[in-house]
Amino acid sequence: MKIAIYSRGLDQEQETPLLILLEELAKYKVSVLIFRPLLNQYNLPTPLLENVTPFDGYVDLDSQTDCLITLGGDGTILDATTVVREKKIPLLGINFGRLGFLANISKNELKSAVDAIINRTFISDRRSLIHLDANIPLFGESPFALNEFSIHKRDTSPMIKIHTYLNGEFLNTFWADGLIVATPTGSTGYSLSCTGPIVFPDSRNFIITPVAPHNLNVRSIVVADTSILSFEIESRADEFICALDARREIVDKKIQLAVKRESFDVNLIKLNENSFLSTLREKLTWGMDKRN
Repeated sequence: MKIAIYSRGLDQEQETPLLILLEELAKYKVSVLIFRPLLNQYNLPTPLLENVTPFDGYVDLDSQTDCLITLGGDGTILDATTVVREKKIPLLGINFGRLGFLANISKNELKSAVDAIINRTFISDRRSLIHLDANIPLFGESPFALNEFSIHKRDTSPMIKIHTYLNGEFLNTFWADGLIVATPTGSTGYSLSCTGPIVFPDSRNFIITPVAPHNLNVRSIVVADTSILSFEIESRADEFICALDARREIVDKKIQLAVKRESFDVNLIKLNENSFLSTLREKLTWGMDKRN
């Protein structure tokens, strides 16, 4: 079995959970690939490095990799989707962050998580991605996102007008600070903070949510993810921000943009006892009343 470990960087005190993870994998004689910057961050014991190989990114992972374990928060999982891309390597998120909506396995569950991977007793949760097309190259070889595509005005510049089209037909002009097109996974992220609806992960939808709209009657819209959404930007400023998850680029307002569902999905590993409903109740504290 071959397992990869990825992180954007951990605090020094997080070395102990990493050691526990490596010790558990070593018990099963698993071949381990560790993201090189993470490997260089710590002086790991030599015995644990016996079956460890560094990797630098997408090109170093093959279809024989059984799983990629992320150490961090939800942002680390969002980054990891650009590492595995279309290779169908499932992601398992160990939460070293705060909310942990996607990376919802705690550090205390490391041993049970490894056991689930080895014995294949986990559930694979398929998640759709959103793909960006533009008339100039954007976001290199990863023009897709797990959570959302978004358009924003720059800093303190005036609001922008986002002319939006659904399958070539005019939908609406959003006078706003920005616009979010979220996947079902992203419905509990940035879109939710802008009063967008929660959509179940297996729904085949896009959620269009304006950011600080300047018309009170403008609300989120849910459309099928078989749709193609295209945009024209009108602004007093010459540039605006185009973002895929946490990645962003500054682009000219004359750019042509369109989004659609990506041709491949990503698989998130969850333990049997975890469900979307239980995650909602736990992370959003549904049903809890602090007055009692």
